[in-house]
Amino acid sequence: MSDAIKAATLEYATRLGDDSVVLGHRISEWISFGPFLEEDIAYGNVSLDYIGRARMFYTYAAELASDGRDEDDFAYMRNDREYRNLLLFEMPKGDFAYSQVRQLFADVYYTVLLPELVQSKDETLAAIASKAIKETKYHLRRSRDWVLRLGDGTEESHKRTQKAVDALWGYTHELFDMDETEQLLADEGIGVDVSQLRDAWLKRVTDILTEATLTVPEDSWEVKGGRIGYHTENLGHMLTEMQIVHRSHPGCKW
Repeated sequence: MSDAIKAATLEYATRLGDDSVVLGHRISEWISFGPFLEEDIAYGNVSLDYIGRARMFYTYAAELASDGRDEDDFAYMRNDREYRNLLLFEMPKGDFAYSQVRQLFADVYYTVLLPELVQSKDETLAAIASKAIKETKYHLRRSRDWVLRLGDGTEESHKRTQKAVDALWGYTHELFDMDETEQLLADEGIGVDVSQLRDAWLKRVTDILTEATLTVPEDSWEVKGGRIGYHTENLGHMLTEMQIVHRSHPGCKW
């Protein structure tokens, strides 16, 4: 592996880890606040799936960095400008409909992304993707069912779900952006050309939203910047809460 490819793979693994840990933390914020006990349990399980995925990506990033850092350093010792997650994942949990719509967008995204990443020439990335695919099937089944129930439910649930779709839609464009790092890895057969996945994602999401009696928004606005460290204020607040114990007791093991 050349130095350029190694550096790009390190960045790529870190990005994927950031996506997973940020979304995993957001999901965990619903634990004990779900509409009923089974949902509290489900939220815990889904959150752990994402946190486990983040650990694998961060461990690989630490291996590539070879500078003494470990998975905890990647998760807890970087500030918001050093994080490279997609903006969609850092948005606050909002109400129940908001979180379920965001989860649907994410689950469909991983449904089209992970089968491509499994084909990676990088055996570690392919192995992580292979494990994550099994989890994503369950995640999508759950988020799809909830969006259908909320969208085609009461007048209030429909209104809240449509509002969530409209509020989050502009953040979905960033899911399919490519920069030089990702293009280099895609050309090398290591990363995924996500720009080629939007049509499949859009069709799947459109079918679900239509079935839920929801309207697909027009592409009238978009927000980007997460991949280069430009984030909303929400990420800084989230990281303050997520990192406080580790930063308060540096080097502590338990």
